[in-house]
Parts: sequence; structure tokens; C-alpha cells
Amino acid sequence: MTRTLLFFICLLCHLSPTLAQQDELPGFGDGNVTSLSQEYYLGRAWLLSFRRQTPIISDPLIEGYIETLVYKLAETSQLKDRRLDIVVVNNKSINAFAVPGGVVGVHNGLIMKAETEAQLASVLAHELAHLSQRHFSRGVASQQATSKVGMAGLLAGLVMVAAGSGEAGMATIMGTQAASMQNQLRYSRLHEQEADRLGIQNLAAAGLDPSGAAGMFKVMQQDGRRYGSRPPEFLLTHPVTESRIADGRNRARTYPSKMYEDNPEFQLMRQRVELSFIEDSAAAVARFRRKRAAGGKHAEAAQYGLVLALTSNGEYDEARILLKPLREFSPTNMTYALAEVDIDIEEGELDAAIERLQRGLKLVPNNHPITMALAKAYYELKRFHDADVLLTKHSRNKPKDPNLWYVLAEVQGLAGNTLGLHRSRAEYFAYTGSLQQAMQQLNYALPLATDEITKERINNRSNFFRQVAAALGQL
Repeated sequence: MTRTLLFFICLLCHLSPTLAQQDELPGFGDGNVTSLSQEYYLGRAWLLSFRRQTPIISDPLIEGYIETLVYKLAETSQLKDRRLDIVVVNNKSINAFAVPGGVVGVHNGLIMKAETEAQLASVLAHELAHLSQRHFSRGVASQQATSKVGMAGLLAGLVMVAAGSGEAGMATIMGTQAASMQNQLRYSRLHEQEADRLGIQNLAAAGLDPSGAAGMFKVMQQDGRRYGSRPPEFLLTHPVTESRIADGRNRARTYPSKMYEDNPEFQLMRQRVELSFIEDSAAAVARFRRKRAAGGKHAEAAQYGLVLALTSNGEYDEARILLKPLREFSPTNMTYALAEVDIDIEEGELDAAIERLQRGLKLVPNNHPITMALAKAYYELKRFHDADVLLTKHSRNKPKDPNLWYVLAEVQGLAGNTLGLHRSRAEYFAYTGSLQQAMQQLNYALPLATDEITKERINNRSNFFRQVAAALGQL
């Protein structure tokens, strides 16, 4: 815990001198509630550890969809600090989590298991309520006897639980918090009830169906029955009972009755997730053919999934035929447009793909999925310098995206930009929690710098990484 506190101080001094002067960090367990600024840096420290041990997806469309939905909910929530970092975890289980300071995580299994956008949003709204009501900080303040060692163990356990290592994570939490567990569980139940109430309230305020919460509870209940006496970690911390489902329904009935239309984009993202879980491309084609043939209200989404599966399996002609009516029906739909670009790239029609994407960026400047697709097209055409320029500029808009830094480093290496390669690798390693490797990359970069300003920036960044590494115990 001392290391974590040092890490906060390091970040505060480096990133925000004003905050460092105004907010004196209290020790956990002294009865003080942590400030919002301290929670923010706690969350970022946690995120470094989390990314280091957890598979994060790198699908710009899914990432963008989840970010848009979370921020839509945040706008109507009671959050005071809306500096959010959102991660989508590559894991089939139903899970979502919120870490103090504004880190929101979603397993892509939750996206696939939810049946409507309102159901998915109900889980996200519930997690945002935990943040807005500062349940973590209130839990600390409610236990005067909580030790610093116990708090450190709790944070370590949260990393494992969110990553999907439910048993190990819960064991860590139980082992370090045993002395006050009974009181903590009582408090946790109150938190869950409050998060349910405010989450449903937020759903309605954001224009989403408040009955989505009860619907999601039913999905979770059905999924939990498959596990018998060993439910996944999300159901351990969010137990679903008939009374909780009934309470969700009753709360939803207090809002004016109206017709809600499901967001078709959500159903498209479900297809992308489902496809990502199928390793054999021929099997994926067969699966989505069956889904499309079954018809129903999600037939259009199933057809989109089949287009993606066909593209992955090299069946480009049929993919274009099936995509054409979707494009004609929704000519401004970016998801469909990028599916067409994918076919162009896979089929080697790179000039056509680049033209479409450049036109798209003029309409929607700095759009992340379009930018990453254009970088891929440049890469395939061996226009590595163009990809370097494009992604270097884009990194200023998304400086905390590890996948962007990874791709940028790759194209910089191929473009002969060795200095840029090492600096981008340093950022990638830093944002995935490998601080020593980040410093090593900057050591490689320093002799390549030809001007004093660049050398100073590299040295400053290296010193910062060293402080963070020391605070996290990596030195």
C-alpha cells in the first residue's frame, strides 16, 4: 500500500502540481474518505496492473461502441468526475466492473449474452452508480480498523476478479479482509441495492428502457444455473434472486410506459463478438448461414455477421452480394461501410479502400475505427510513412490506447523511423504495465535523438517511468 501511495504522489506531482499542493493524501484506514482526485490516480495505478495480466480486445468498432454507450450513460448519471477509462476484456463470461477513479470494464461475453442494448446498458449503469456513489471510498470510511495491508490485498483481489480469475481473486479479498468481512458484506448489499435503484433511474434518464435491468437479471440467472454451486465471479458479487428481479420490474413500472426501439448497432456488435469466439472460419460461415436462414427480428444483424465470416473465409464475391442491400438500406452506416472496406483490403483493392477511408475521415475527422482501418490499408500497400504520419497524429487524440502504440511502432519500424519505433514501444509497454521495458526502449531512443528538445522529452519520460516503476515495486 505504501508503494501505491507513493505512486499517487508521483502521478500528482508529475501530472498536476496544483492537485498535489491542495490534496494531502490520507492513509487508508484512518477514517478519511479519499478525494476524487486521489481516486482517479488509484484507478490509473490499478489499470496498469490489470492490463499487464488481462487480454484486452483491439476491435476499434466494439471499443468505440462501448465508449459511446458508457459516456451516454455518464452524461445522465450522478458522476461528478467523468474522466473515464474504458476497457473491453476478451472473456466469454458475463462480467463488468467499475474501479474507483473512473475505470469501467466490460467482458465481451456480456455483450454477446445481453439480448438488447438496454440490458447491456443496465449493467453499465449499475457500475457507474457504484462510482457516482463512491462505494469504494465509503466502504473504507465505514471501517476504521481496515489496515493498509488489507486494503492493498483488496485491490489486488479486485484485479484478479475483474480479469476473470474469480476464485483466486475472491480468496485474496477474503484472506485480507476476514476480520471485518461480515460488516463489509452487509455494507456491500446496501451498495448493490443503491446501485440497482440509481442504475435503473439512469437508464430511463438516458432514454433507454428501464425494464432492461430485470431482463438482464433473468439472463444472468439463466446463465448462472449452468454453473451450479460454482457460479462465475460476477454472480458471486452480484447475486441474482427472484426478489431482485421483481424489484427491478417494479422500479421499471414507476416510469411512464412507452415503446423502446433497440439500437440496431448493438446487434451488429454482438455479431462481431460472436464471430471473434469462433476460431474456424468455415465453421463461422456455417453458423451465420443458419442464423440468417432462421430469420427473425435480428436477421439483418445475422446477415452482417455472415458478411464478416465470408470475408474472413476468403469468399469475397458472396460477401459483397450480401453486403450490398445492407449498404443501400443504410448508406451512412459506418459499420457497414467499414465491412466493405475490409473486403476491399482482403481482396487487394487497396486504392479503393484508401479512397473510401480518406473520404470518411473528411466527414468524421479523427474517427478511431476509420483511422485504424486506413492505417491498415496503408500498411498493406507498403505506404509505411503515410501510416506513420497518420497514426502519430492520431496518438495525440488517443494517447492511452496501447493497441494504437503497438501498431504505430510496427509501421515506424518498417518506415525506417527507428527513433519513433522505440518511443512508441515505450508508450505501449508503459500502458500495459511493463515499466522496465518502457525505460529500456527510451534508452535505445536517446542516442538517436538529434536535437536537445527531443532528448529532454525522452529523459523526462524516462524519469517519470522510473518513478512509477519504483512506486509499483518493479525496480
